[in-house]
Amino acid sequence: MAALPSWDQFMIPVLRLHADGEVRSLRSVRTGVADATLTEDQRVEVLPSGSPKSDNRIGWAVSYLYRVGGLERQARGQYRITDVGRRLLADYPDGITEVQLRQHARPGDIWWVAKDHEPSAPTPVTATPEIDPTEQVEEGIARIHADVAAELLTRLHANDPAFFEQAVLDLLVAMGYGGADGRATRTQLSNDGGIDGIIDQDALGLSRVYVQAKRYALDTSVGRPEIQGFVGALHGQSANQGVFITTGRFGPKAREYADGVATRVVLIDGQRLAALMIRYGVGVQVRRSVQIVEVDEDFFE
Repeated sequence: MAALPSWDQFMIPVLRLHADGEVRSLRSVRTGVADATLTEDQRVEVLPSGSPKSDNRIGWAVSYLYRVGGLERQARGQYRITDVGRRLLADYPDGITEVQLRQHARPGDIWWVAKDHEPSAPTPVTATPEIDPTEQVEEGIARIHADVAAELLTRLHANDPAFFEQAVLDLLVAMGYGGADGRATRTQLSNDGGIDGIIDQDALGLSRVYVQAKRYALDTSVGRPEIQGFVGALHGQSANQGVFITTGRFGPKAREYADGVATRVVLIDGQRLAALMIRYGVGVQVRRSVQIVEVDEDFFE
């Protein structure tokens, strides 16, 4: 599969789309450029947040072209090519890099690369990154989350079974289960009957979710027999739904059985468990918050 173009590789396609002089919304620009340049596989690539990578990169291309005067904004989110944009399209028909675009920055712009605004004295600039600033932030956060997830699973496995079972119940309550009062009960380890916890889904306890939490080695594959045993325990409680959570992973036979059995059984492996703990703030704390800002168009209207 061909690599998705970097954000600066979208600039000429953006200008080429605008060459007819029409005013276009950012949404139509993204659609038009994607239709003209991308394969289906490239269009479905997403950021860690789930938004399309191509939308993000085309948006940055539009933003930087507007910054150097290649595009003008007619109204909020509406763009049209300028004489500067036409010159860029004529001068760089095969593509323009970030380094080249910087030479066209407006005087006074902090992006300006020349000393005292003299084109003959450029200052060094860094090479063009393949990903745009938003992607760099999101991928950095994703790497941090991956490291934290691995540490969470290691810590959970290192603790005793009672700690793990309580941590699982704390997570389910944080996710909104447990009714209005957040009611979750951990069963006695010596006589749990295959059920490690019970979650009330409503204030009266009329609907319950039964939980089995298994603190297995991280590379252990849970098979069909364990899931069958859990389903049997659910039947013993006249229950029709349960959650099996492990620090390990589930083999294909286990997943196939859980999907085919009449009793509703949700399987949560170690990877998903750690992701949910991070998402709902269980066992983690926020060290630093990062805000990504943009100009408020309403303020200037």
